[in-house]
Amino acid sequence: MAISAQAFPHRKRRPSAAAFVSPKLSGINLLQSLLLLTKEISSLKPFEFLFRRNSLSVIRKSKLLAILFEELLRAPMAYYSTSAVLCFEEMFIVLQRIKALIEDCSNGSTSKMWLLVQNNSMANNFHELTLELSTLLDIFPLKEIELSEDVEELVCLVRKQCSETKAFLDPEDEILRLEIVTMLDRIKKEIVPDHSKLSEIFTNLGIRDSSSCREEIESLQEEVQNQNDDKSKSELVALIGIVRYTKCVLFGASTPQPDIIRRQSASEIPVPSDFRCPISLDLMRDPVVVATGQTYDRESIKLWIESGHNTCPKTGQTLAHTELIPNCALKNLIAMWCRDQKIPFETAESKDKPKGLTLINKAALEATKMTASFLVNKLSQSQSFEDANGVVYELRALAKTDSESRICVAEAGAVPFLVRYLSSDIGSAQPNLQVNAVTAILNLSILEENKNRIMETEGALNGVVEVLRTGATWEAKGNAAATIFSLSSVHAHRKRLVRKTRVVKGLLELAKTGPESTKRDALAAILNLAGDRDGVFRLVEAGVVDVSVQAIDEGLTEEGVTIIEVVVKRGGLLAIAAAYSAIKKLGSVLRNGSERARESSAATLVTICRKGGAEMVAELVGVAGIERVIWEVMGTGSSRGRRKAATDLICSIY
Repeated sequence: MAISAQAFPHRKRRPSAAAFVSPKLSGINLLQSLLLLTKEISSLKPFEFLFRRNSLSVIRKSKLLAILFEELLRAPMAYYSTSAVLCFEEMFIVLQRIKALIEDCSNGSTSKMWLLVQNNSMANNFHELTLELSTLLDIFPLKEIELSEDVEELVCLVRKQCSETKAFLDPEDEILRLEIVTMLDRIKKEIVPDHSKLSEIFTNLGIRDSSSCREEIESLQEEVQNQNDDKSKSELVALIGIVRYTKCVLFGASTPQPDIIRRQSASEIPVPSDFRCPISLDLMRDPVVVATGQTYDRESIKLWIESGHNTCPKTGQTLAHTELIPNCALKNLIAMWCRDQKIPFETAESKDKPKGLTLINKAALEATKMTASFLVNKLSQSQSFEDANGVVYELRALAKTDSESRICVAEAGAVPFLVRYLSSDIGSAQPNLQVNAVTAILNLSILEENKNRIMETEGALNGVVEVLRTGATWEAKGNAAATIFSLSSVHAHRKRLVRKTRVVKGLLELAKTGPESTKRDALAAILNLAGDRDGVFRLVEAGVVDVSVQAIDEGLTEEGVTIIEVVVKRGGLLAIAAAYSAIKKLGSVLRNGSERARESSAATLVTICRKGGAEMVAELVGVAGIERVIWEVMGTGSSRGRRKAATDLICSIY
């Protein structure tokens, strides 16, 4: 892959000439503004690593122009002709653009590698601006303005310097760019980069430690969002791959502080739960609504349906149809959030293209494979827990990046080594290591083909269950529950999981005692397990109804009611009997709950009344005001499904 600098568009953030408006200033204020602007440019520091000569050149010219404007301020503005004033206004625009160009390139959030591969176009940008300045100096009315001989010679000097016929391309910058191009081509051919050459390139760019590598990756990821051209996006992804590889092999794995680990959970940026797909746990890119009213990412729910499922993964309800309705409102909210967080987000027009940072690029893929292999090999070697924690964290972060990375990490053989760090002994001694290990497995499990790999790895399931039961932190327990949720989306795995008493009891205990976010992870996994009809009685015997009622009392109403609904529908008489104590609670939800909770509550009560006999009906009728509530739902409910549930409930009672 040869990166052509000329092929790159200008950076999206870079202002164009139209972005600047000449100040409509009268009199002396215009010259004062020009003087201030040239001094601001003069005070800027030249670039430390790239385009140093170009930046030095324009800064030096600005210093000379500042002398001109100081001289002009000594004469009254009324002395100058209209053509002179217009020339001053145009100069202001050009100088503003020069200032913006320098600030944009020297901004700490700007990717050095991305600037480097644009070497030719960046040099042309500097040249075009100096030529515009030269043109303005050519028409500058020197004869009508009385200047000292020294200042007049200075103007002629600046004009001559600005009239260079060719853009200056720094030979060292160009050599560095070609070295990166060559290295990417070699990586594409599966040739491992020479580490000494990597070190030389990154040193020349000022990327000299793990921290600056992370900053460079973040800057490149921001550039992906800024670009509209697929070729540029793909090449940016290749650069991200080589920086990530270099970060690991040159500067070692990095370990965030404990408070950062707690905050990050399964993602580098905390994603609102409503923006995550209930199946993949990933940020939704194309949210769609299924027949039950639940929202999923299109790719995940399509895979679920194409795998032979005819139920809603979250509620367990049978899907009346398999049409997927775009959730445009939620998609717009996610897009706005992504822009605020500087996370790449694909539009509907690009839904058939690779998403986010998963753009197909041979060099990027091979760099990711090399990174994964390097980390797994390092983890396989005997080392301290502290060193292992850094490597495991890097695997966790890599497995969160995209599907290709999850494949690479799993195929490199990471799972057996991650299992080593799930034990309670590790949790007691190194809680952060345990969190990172279970979260890495969670991130790997998001990919469908990795679920079987995890379930078949010796000790992996038992290790996750051990973290669920005895994890050192709530985060570790919650991510273990999320892993079980992810694995249980496969029917065969769900049957196996629900038969394990330690899994069922561990989830129920977590749902009873954990903090809210952890309870949600546990309840989601419980709901998935309830999708197995043969295993529902195990959940009922373990007390799932009481746990669900507690969840309702604690504000997790939709989760609690939905679990009771699925359990009652699939659990037979045992579940009906267990739900007897929940009837009044369901009646309360029917009166005060959200639309979704009320619909689920009504459907559950219908099942209880029809299959539970007169005693159950009498218990429901005894709920104060229940009949009025049901009639209100029938008459005013906005949801067709809720009105139908209320109608069925009245029929069941009478």
